[in-house]
Amino acid sequence: MTTFVDRVELHVAAGSGGHGCASVHREKFKPLGGPDGGNGGRGGDVILVVDQDVTTLLDYHHSPHRKATNGQPGAGDNRSGKDGQDLILPVPDGTVVLDKDGNVLADLVGQGTTFIAGQGGRGGLGNAALASARRKAPGFALLGVPGDERDVVLELKTVADVALVGYPSAGKSSLISVLSAAKPKIADYPFTTLVPNLGVVTAGATVYTIADVPGLIPGASQGKGLGLEFLRHVERCSVLVHVLDTATLESDRDPVSDLDVIEAELKEYGAGLENRPRLVVLNKIDIPDGQDLADMVRPDLEERGYQVFEVSAVAHKGLKELSFALAELVSAHRAAQPKEESTRVVIRPKAVDDAGFTVTREEVDGEPLFRVRGEKPERWVRQTDFNNDEAVGYLADRLNRLGVEDQLMKAGARNGDGVAIGPEENAVVFDWEPTMMAGAEMLGRRGEDHRLEAPRPAAQRRRDRQAERDEAQQEFEDFNPF
Repeated sequence: MTTFVDRVELHVAAGSGGHGCASVHREKFKPLGGPDGGNGGRGGDVILVVDQDVTTLLDYHHSPHRKATNGQPGAGDNRSGKDGQDLILPVPDGTVVLDKDGNVLADLVGQGTTFIAGQGGRGGLGNAALASARRKAPGFALLGVPGDERDVVLELKTVADVALVGYPSAGKSSLISVLSAAKPKIADYPFTTLVPNLGVVTAGATVYTIADVPGLIPGASQGKGLGLEFLRHVERCSVLVHVLDTATLESDRDPVSDLDVIEAELKEYGAGLENRPRLVVLNKIDIPDGQDLADMVRPDLEERGYQVFEVSAVAHKGLKELSFALAELVSAHRAAQPKEESTRVVIRPKAVDDAGFTVTREEVDGEPLFRVRGEKPERWVRQTDFNNDEAVGYLADRLNRLGVEDQLMKAGARNGDGVAIGPEENAVVFDWEPTMMAGAEMLGRRGEDHRLEAPRPAAQRRRDRQAERDEAQQEFEDFNPF
């Protein structure tokens, strides 16, 4: 049964915002007390958080679909809907988040590091929030915005200071078991290690982590064996240790040729592995033939510039010298790293000529189509109830104030041309009528209700009624001159 998973495709869906409420306050002797519709709640986010207690992506392998809760709709009496609950997804330290095209979205390293994989939708405004001096009783409310839905790929890259690399059965698992408290599976057949193992080593005042990477073979950088599955676990390590088997039973192998093969695979894989500090461990010197072979190849390896250690994981020989040498390399690497700067707030002001949207001309079946793209126009369209004429008029007012009307005219749009707001796969398309859009501000008193106006004095009402009778009489006389 699979217990370790280091790559999954995750389908996340953030919560949608709740709809606003269109309501009018009513009570005895005051049937029209004004709009009191509450706002909808915000949809929950989907958040990835690094948790040191999590070491695998297995949970997301079994359950790849994750969804946050929606915001609740608003209600009358100015009651706002409840916000949706954020969905927290714990991931291992060293998780890389990519989109489906392979672009890196986030590199999550360090306890508590977070990334919002799906943004919850905004809640819609109720008619109480939409009321103004000009629009005293809106008969509509805004809809909630749908939450983000996206597919992301999670890849785990082990966070360790030292990586043990080498052929299968070279003794890497045995070595990490005696250097640290790790207890990996150890057997006398190739590919015993199927998952990376981590251990913690203390050498004097230095504490570092060491990773046992599953065995590599020729062609590993191209995916042969377990190569591509686990070479990425070496990327973050600051020191590489070549574990060479001096007691191999294969006649066509020897420590030097093994080293050349693994070095070629590391160079082919890239990711800067060819430039990492490295040293060589000649393992299994407790076997007589192993010691003899180590004595033969050591001068050749040292001539190449490698620091060489002869060890025996079984007999516990040479381990102290090796652990302190690794501690020295790790300490040097840590000292060379730039100091972490305090968090800075980066402000990116909007450009002076940035209208917040774009208008582009397209050709569809030989007919012009003008596409409007922008965060505000697209969100406003999603928030509009197109079954409500007043809400559609409110959208027209907003687009006109934003300058969409002017930009369409500059782009050459004419009466009856198609206008699409939003991306091609999810756009609202309508025939453009410039006069309707240009008159939106003149008709801006949408939502006013004369019944909510202040009552007129009795004398004024009598004068108004008399004026209406005089006007009717005059019309009658004009129509009947005799």
